[in-house]
Formats: sequence, structure tokens, C-alpha cells
Amino acid sequence: MKQNFTVRQGALDGVEVFLSVAQHRSFRRAAAELGVTPSAVSQTVRVLEARIGAALFIRTTRSVGLTEAGERFLSHAQPAFEALVAASEVARGLGERPAGLLRLSVPRAVVPILLEPLIASFCHAYPEVEVEIAASKELIDLAAEGFDAGIRLGQFVDADMIAVPLTPPLRLIVVGSPAYFAARSRPMHTDDLRQHACLRWRRSSGALALWSFNGNGQPIEIAVSGPLIAHDFPTLLGAAVEGVGLAQLPEPMAAEGLRTGKLVHVLEPFAPMIPGVFLYYPSRRQIMPKLRAFIDHVKSHPAGDSEGSGT
Repeated sequence: MKQNFTVRQGALDGVEVFLSVAQHRSFRRAAAELGVTPSAVSQTVRVLEARIGAALFIRTTRSVGLTEAGERFLSHAQPAFEALVAASEVARGLGERPAGLLRLSVPRAVVPILLEPLIASFCHAYPEVEVEIAASKELIDLAAEGFDAGIRLGQFVDADMIAVPLTPPLRLIVVGSPAYFAARSRPMHTDDLRQHACLRWRRSSGALALWSFNGNGQPIEIAVSGPLIAHDFPTLLGAAVEGVGLAQLPEPMAAEGLRTGKLVHVLEPFAPMIPGVFLYYPSRRQIMPKLRAFIDHVKSHPAGDSEGSGT
């Protein structure tokens, strides 16, 4: 059976008033400092004493002093209250300007070809923000894991997230090395992939990803086979460059290999378009200034077609 619990109310009520009276040794001067009436200060102290169960002040017509209980309460309450005030100031500062730790969950492939130039310019623009990048293939719960935002391909961003594009839509292309094609003919149609070693990618869900193509304007998916299964695109890219087999990758990832001749593009007429890379974050009424600054920075520094992607 579910039990009912209540949060104790007023644990700190009256502490600021107590500290002011203890400092001035006067209810009247404390009231003037706090902007309330002396009777309101007196009533607040009586309520605090009743809640604690001990008298805190010795009151006479001429002076106000602390009891032993009041002295002990003061010795503990004053540093604790000052720490709370300091904590409030720190939190207020983070709520007023871009500062503090900005934690981003990103795929490993994004870091060198997309995120590094963006982070470099952001760090120069906002020196009070520390950026922490956690490179992982896992699609994590941002809020539960304490991340401010994540970066992923658009098709992997949940519908309840707010997404900001980092790149335009991308082509998904099939590539292989010249060494691989030295002993094999190049595939001319998707059906030809049955005779080729295809490098496969296992999603974070555990399922093997099908290869996607554009067939006469209609999307088609094909189950391929081959000697290697990897959990991220950079591993597939490296294996393709080494001639292990064909890989299907977001085009920006293969751009350098194609430019240098380490890779060859095949099945180009069948290459489908996929959503680009997005920065995403939970929908919130109030976004911390550090994240708002990063979002604005992303929007003002759009990635070009030659920049990379990941999962």
C-alpha cells in the first residue's frame, strides 16, 4: 500500500529574523533592517522558539540577550544561513549569464569533424562556460544522466525533444576501397550486393541496421551480410578503407576518403537522403543561459555540407 508522506514546512522560517535580532541585540533595529514592524519580528521569534522548543532570547525592558540555547543555535545557524545565501548567489549567477558546466552527449564520429570547430569558437566566445563532451553511441536519457543537450542524426532524436539542425540533410552512400574492388566488380544495382562483403552496423537497441536506398523514388531497405559488425560509423569507415568490405555511411564521413582516393563511391543513383545532424534538448520552460548561448552559437555558425555526422 502506498504511504502518504508530507514535507515538513517552515524548517527555515524565522532564521533570518533570529540572526538579525541576535546581531543587533534589538527587536526594533532588526525590524528596521528587515523592513517590517517590531511586533512582526517578535511574533516570528516566538513561533521559531515554539517550533524549536526552547527560548532563544532573554528579553528585558532595556536589553535583549541570547540564552544558552540561543547561543548554540546562533553558532550553527549563522554559517549555515550564510552558505545558503552564497549558494543562492551562485545559482542566480548561473541563471543570469552563460556560465558553469555545459554537458553534451555526442557520438564519437561527430567530435573531430563537426564539434571541435564549433566548440573552439564557443569557448572563445563564452569563457565562463566549461564544456564537457561525453562521446557515446548510446542514446541516453539526457535529464536522468545530467546532460544539458545531445547531438545525433535526426532520425534518432525523440519527438518530444526540441531539435536544432547542425547540418543540412545528408546522403547515405555506399563506399569501398580500390583494393576491395581490385578483385571484384563494382555493384551496379542494389541486388548486386548479395555478391559483396557488406559491413554492418548494430544499433544501440541491439538490432542490425538494414541498408537503406532510394528505389525509383520509393524508400527500400535491404538486409546485407558480411564479415564485420560494428557499433559505430568510424569503425565501419576504417574497415572500408582497409578493404574489408563495403560500408554505407553518411556522406560527410566518407568525404575525406573519397577526396584522397582511399574510397570509391558506388550505387550513387540509389543513395537516399536522411535527416542531418541535430542538437537536441528536453523541452523546458526556462533554459539555462549556458545552453541558450550554445544554441544561439550553433544557429549563428551553421555547419556546411562538408562537415560530419554520427549516430
